Amino acid sequence: MTLDATQIAEYLKKNPDFFENNIALLTDVALPHPHGGRAVSISERQVLALREKNRLIETKLAELIQFGEENDAISEKIHRLSCALIACRSIDDVLATVTSHMQETFVVPHALIRLWHPSLISAAPSEATLETTTEVRDFVEAMKIPYCGHHPVYETNRWFGEMAPHLKSFAMARLTGDETLGVLLLASEDGQRFYPEMGTLYLTRIAELISAAIKAQVP
Repeated sequence: MTLDATQIAEYLKKNPDFFENNIALLTDVALPHPHGGRAVSISERQVLALREKNRLIETKLAELIQFGEENDAISEKIHRLSCALIACRSIDDVLATVTSHMQETFVVPHALIRLWHPSLISAAPSEATLETTTEVRDFVEAMKIPYCGHHPVYETNRWFGEMAPHLKSFAMARLTGDETLGVLLLASEDGQRFYPEMGTLYLTRIAELISAAIKAQVP
């Protein structure tokens, strides 16, 4: 009777002392080297497999450490933004703080806030409450998570004036309390700064902080 590979593997699992009782096989049986060239014994092949496994684990660990460091850096930036927003005494202060921190702390070259909730019209600077189209408002109202991508939403890129033709990636986050207050819009000349697959957790938190800071300035 001929045994197939599955049956042999099952036998070895059920008889872990097989190689202990047949120790010579560890050196007599030759296997192809995983990277070509000479044949190696079973024990040598196992050592090579363990080394490769360790290399993959080390690579994964290095990636996790890098991600952790990046997350720590972003958290620190959000903390600094939070402290600055707490110190604001007007919506004008909030807008100026957001713009400066986006540019200097988060290295986002272009950032602005557009507001349209009725309670903010008289309290906010006029440039923040310029007329927006129904399409933009409906899009923002329907957002469940921030938008990131290479295309502007309707006419929003034109909000950046003469820089509009040079912008290649965009991010939008809804500013909301009980109702939609407006939108945070970020843009960059770098096409990879914002992209559809990027995570939006931190952008969501930033929008929540800005929303709370704006609401705190409304009488």
